[in-house]
Amino acid sequence: MSVSLEEIYDRLFAAYGPQHWWPGDTPFEVMIGAVLVQNTAWQNVRKAIDNLRRHDLMEPHGLFAVSAEELEELIRPAGYFRLKARRLRNLLALLVQRYDGSLPAMFRTPLAELRRELLEINGIGPETADSILLYAGGMPTFVVDTYTHRVLARHGRIGFDVDYYQLKDHFESGLPEDVRLYNEYHALLVRVGKEHCRKRPLCRGCPLEGLLPPGGPLEPEE
Repeated sequence: MSVSLEEIYDRLFAAYGPQHWWPGDTPFEVMIGAVLVQNTAWQNVRKAIDNLRRHDLMEPHGLFAVSAEELEELIRPAGYFRLKARRLRNLLALLVQRYDGSLPAMFRTPLAELRRELLEINGIGPETADSILLYAGGMPTFVVDTYTHRVLARHGRIGFDVDYYQLKDHFESGLPEDVRLYNEYHALLVRVGKEHCRKRPLCRGCPLEGLLPPGGPLEPEE
């Protein structure tokens, strides 16, 4: 059975409703969160962001002026704090030195050009770059992650060997170019991934259970 992207979306949205992603009060906070959430849970990121707020540092110039050592301590709850402090400072350098700390100016840059600039930053990979562009900048680029890959591959929509860019193109070529749709779709895939499409699948009661291949969820060949 061929599973369409639209049918997957419709079933997930009917089951879960709007996800209100990404958590964050401002585009700058969303951008900072996109770096801090690497390899950690969001509740840990929230603690780090709360620290930055308490010190009135949720502002590009102020945060960039903080010493590396102080930044490390402030974001310690997010884990890998030394590595993430370096990555944050690299990102802030682009924002402050090239765009004078103005997110509107940064996000007026053409999508392909800004994406290239972000990917040139040490520590910013495709998923983080696309998260910044979509969730902070409202720019039409689809974010894919482990859950995205797992859900589609288990339902036979893609192969297990596709890479980030192939999967990203699969969504962008198969859906209308719509920021809200991209936002909601990714959030819904994360939701079903956490609740059902885990490393060991829990298909019973999953909104996508009826779309599985006849033999059940596919798994990569060992």
